[in-house]
Amino acid sequence: MRILSDTVYSIMRIVVGFLFACHGAQKLFGVLGGRKELHDPQGLVAGLIEFGAGLLIAIGLFTAIAAFIASGEMAIAYFKAHAPRGFWPIVNRGELAVIYCFIFLYIATQGDGRLSLRRLIQKSPPK
Repeated sequence: MRILSDTVYSIMRIVVGFLFACHGAQKLFGVLGGRKELHDPQGLVAGLIEFGAGLLIAIGLFTAIAAFIASGEMAIAYFKAHAPRGFWPIVNRGELAVIYCFIFLYIATQGDGRLSLRRLIQKSPPK
C-alpha cells in the first residue's frame, strides 16, 4: 500500500507542478491564454517563481525548497489580490491560491517522492 501511496503522491506532485509552471508561462511568455506581465515587477517575480518552482516541483529536484517558496508566493498572492475583496475564498475568487498554498506546503513537507529526478540521479551507478 505504501508503494501505491508514494506513486500517487509523485503523480500529484508532477501534475500540480506542471500546472503551476503553466501559470508562470502565462506571465512570462504570454502563452496559454495569458498575457505577458514582464512590465510589472510583481508579475515578473510571480512568473519567475511560478515557472521555475513549478518545473522544479514537477521534475522532483529541490522540491521541498521550491514548494515552500511557491506556498509563500501563493499566500502573498491571496492576501494581496483576493482577501481585500472579501473574507471567503469562494467569494473573493481566491480558492485556487489557497489550494495551491496548502498543497505546496504539503509537498514541502513530503519532498521529492518516488518518481523524481533527484531519486534517479541518486540511483545512478558511480563512474
